[in-house]
Amino acid sequence: MSDSFDLVVIGAGPGGYVAAIRAAQLGFNTACIESESRLGGTCLRVGCIPSKALLEASERYHEAKSSFAEMGIKVGEVGLDLDAMLGRKDRIVGELTRGIDGLFKKNKVTRVLGRGRITGAGQVAVDGPEGTRVLNAKHILIATGSKVAPLPGVEIDGEVVGTSTEALSFNPVPKHLVVIGAGVIGLELGSVWARLGAKVTVLEYLDRILPGMDAEIAKEAQKEFTKQGLEFQLSCKVTGARKHPEGGAIVEVEGKEPLRCDQVLLAVGRIPNTDGLGLDDVGIKTGRRGVIEVDAHFQTSVPGIYAIGDVIAGPMLAHKAEEEGVACVEYLATGYGHVNYDAIPGVVYTHPEIATVGKSEEDLKAANVAYKKGVFPFMANARAKAVGTTSGRVKVLADATTDRVLGVHIIGPNAGELIAEAAVAIEFGASSEDIARACHAHPTLAEALKEAALAVDKRSINF
Repeated sequence: MSDSFDLVVIGAGPGGYVAAIRAAQLGFNTACIESESRLGGTCLRVGCIPSKALLEASERYHEAKSSFAEMGIKVGEVGLDLDAMLGRKDRIVGELTRGIDGLFKKNKVTRVLGRGRITGAGQVAVDGPEGTRVLNAKHILIATGSKVAPLPGVEIDGEVVGTSTEALSFNPVPKHLVVIGAGVIGLELGSVWARLGAKVTVLEYLDRILPGMDAEIAKEAQKEFTKQGLEFQLSCKVTGARKHPEGGAIVEVEGKEPLRCDQVLLAVGRIPNTDGLGLDDVGIKTGRRGVIEVDAHFQTSVPGIYAIGDVIAGPMLAHKAEEEGVACVEYLATGYGHVNYDAIPGVVYTHPEIATVGKSEEDLKAANVAYKKGVFPFMANARAKAVGTTSGRVKVLADATTDRVLGVHIIGPNAGELIAEAAVAIEFGASSEDIARACHAHPTLAEALKEAALAVDKRSINF
């Protein structure tokens, strides 16, 4: 087997495997190094995909228990088969990871099992099950993703004090789960276990949930989650968490009585996963929290070595990494490659879902950008009433002078799907008038976006 390639990608998560496939499509002889036996990275193995499987299953369970009767559906006693639910999650992950294996074979991407270590420009040593193999490459792409950010005083044991990985497989359902961090991961997994019967307490250092998201939408989200039984303690500093000798865990909060619980989920964010890559040895510059510094075309401070995804600046999102991977290798092949960071959506897969793209009101105010706002509530949307989920709203922010769409923020049913239209609108420089003039099928949830766009000019029809 040849050890010389046009491109060697380190990491087979969403950014890495997509970059490898696109590079192969462009004619590059490509290898992709992955230390785990299954491809797909954190997102597919122990992140985005398994958590969404649990979110969907737990929501169906909750609906069967609480809302079927209102729709005229009679069911007997609803029970939980947690083993079956967790098994379904694992099967989905297995099918998708095997799918990437198939895509690598189809596109003739060479898969290398082991841990990659850059030993010089154009050279990567791979420590694998059969020893060390050295790969030579014209280009090297770092796509090793991120890992859970630690918190001083929190002693992770993988049993009662754990991370999102452990929280995907709690069995049995904890009676009391304490979640440290009110970001996307904490709220999604907290929602899963709350639906399945756990008491969930969310501790957040800041005075609000969902840091970085539009504040108005986050405030409404907190009200909805509180109705669902999640308890929030904001503006509190966790100083310690550890396994308790008598069982369960104890969580210490500055200025408050310690909390006793069954499980603890640490979800205070993630940091670049660059351990053992040899960055210092080859002179690759890093910034705050270990973020790799890159130029506009993803090249690091060392020519021929590139980086994408969670290891560089920007939101740690799988689809952001994918777009960067494609842009990077297309630039290497054609001289052209670009990512519009104003058009990258973010989604929280709770109930209701929360989705956002572009600038928030806080962003625009901080930048002194004059804007207009249009809001439309789902309670005035016919399809939302038929579906039975009318909480939430759509908010469109447009430039006060040009009417160009600057941001769209949604909390409500299927927000994660609805945001795609807004992302396309921003990508193509659309105005709120463009969205408002486009014919939307009736009755659909998407009409709420049309009405919010109309509301920018104070001419919403149905509210």
